[in-house]
Amino acid sequence: MEMNLKTIPLGVVGIALAVAGAVGYSLAPEKLWLVTLMEGSALLCLILFGVVHFGSLKAFSTRRSTRMGANSLLMILLFISILAIVNFLAARHSIRWDLSENQNFSLSPQTHRVLRNLPREVLVTVFTREKDPGYQSYKERLDSYRQASSKITVEFVDPERQPKIAQTYGISRTDTAVFESGGHTVRITSPSEVELTGAFIRVSQDSKKRVLFLEGHGEPSLDDRERTGLSAAREILVKQGYDVGTVSLLKETAVPDHTAILVVAGPRRPVIIEEQERIHSYVEKGGHLLLLLDPNTQADLNPLLKRWGMGVGPGSLVDLQDRLAQGDLTSLLVRTFTEHEITQDLSAAVLFPLARHITFDEQVGAAWDYVPLARTSPNSWAETDLKGRVVNLNEKEDIKGPLPMAAALTPKVIPEEGKPRPAIVVIGNSTFATNAFVNFPGNSDFFLHTAGWLAEERNMMAIAPKDSALRPFTPNPLQERALLYLQVILLPATMFIAGIMVWRKRRRL
Repeated sequence: MEMNLKTIPLGVVGIALAVAGAVGYSLAPEKLWLVTLMEGSALLCLILFGVVHFGSLKAFSTRRSTRMGANSLLMILLFISILAIVNFLAARHSIRWDLSENQNFSLSPQTHRVLRNLPREVLVTVFTREKDPGYQSYKERLDSYRQASSKITVEFVDPERQPKIAQTYGISRTDTAVFESGGHTVRITSPSEVELTGAFIRVSQDSKKRVLFLEGHGEPSLDDRERTGLSAAREILVKQGYDVGTVSLLKETAVPDHTAILVVAGPRRPVIIEEQERIHSYVEKGGHLLLLLDPNTQADLNPLLKRWGMGVGPGSLVDLQDRLAQGDLTSLLVRTFTEHEITQDLSAAVLFPLARHITFDEQVGAAWDYVPLARTSPNSWAETDLKGRVVNLNEKEDIKGPLPMAAALTPKVIPEEGKPRPAIVVIGNSTFATNAFVNFPGNSDFFLHTAGWLAEERNMMAIAPKDSALRPFTPNPLQERALLYLQVILLPATMFIAGIMVWRKRRRL
């Protein structure tokens, strides 16, 4: 079958556009839109050419021998051109599927929010070798970042092949990534999403928001790396671009200016009235306060909380349903959250060891919006006597649940433009943020979401992304019993009955 001479120019134009697009991309790769337009047009022309000459293509493919000539050459060029264009477009505009068990290469919603709000271009230079353990992880993760934001440029440098560049950057070890933007430089040595997104946040901000932890009342130390310390909490805050420090209101007459968040984390000794007055003054001026208050301590902050209609209730929370399986009745595994900016992206339960509940007086706090962030289940209560008797609900002494153990407070009246808006978050436990528990699934999420909301970074809410580390399934008591019945009783019984049936059937044969 001979080609129609009238349609041959269609194929010629397609080939010409394909070649022009390839040459254009090699000369000006930054004009990707023009190259994509040319290659797309070329692909359309060649497809139309193939449709018009489908009969010739079919005859060509089934012919035992094909004579040399213009038709054969054009067919070969057609196939090669289509394959080249399809591969080019697929490479530049690829669709990626993450089939890993923990979705290791899928960016969290928080990371996408950060990338959407990048204020300027960021250059990421990764110093690694293809044989190094971090190479593939850096490549896969940063490909996801580049697809999410056009403001990100990634370059890979082999320090052995390009030692001068490595020397210029002062690279002393491989698997190091350097972030550059607006004269700021940040470097990391881990390809985890936590590290990468934290680096994007820090390098793109001209100033860091200040988070100060109150000290002087037996609070866990930011420098303590033991289980009861807060060094891990400090590190994850620093990774999110915060300037973290301490303040003593016994020495200072006021909370320092430009404090984005004042954190009172687990005081054991009384916070005197003068200190409470300084905290109150800070909030009334538009400050943001985070209170982590444990039960059974001498830190009496109810006089301060009463000014806003809030308080912390007596006793310790007990939950027969939402608790850590095989754990203490007071080890709460909270799964019930109220819709709020802090809780909107929470997907994992939060572990609160030995918590207390939050109270609110609507009359005293009539000027404030009160939102309980997390609650216990209906099968819970505030136990007032953990040591004196067997733990069970005493309706005369205990307080029946569900009960809130975390709450947020903001004024109903929006301040005048230019004036800061006060914000308070009270959580009836500080242990969840200590080194022993802050890396528990859900704990870092909740802690960082709270910090992001208080710091008024609602468009860049601090992230607690997925790492590749295994996160175990933690059942509640009901799920634990269901698994026990399934594994110990139901499955063996099913196998036994099936075996008996097979044996009887074979015996009859």
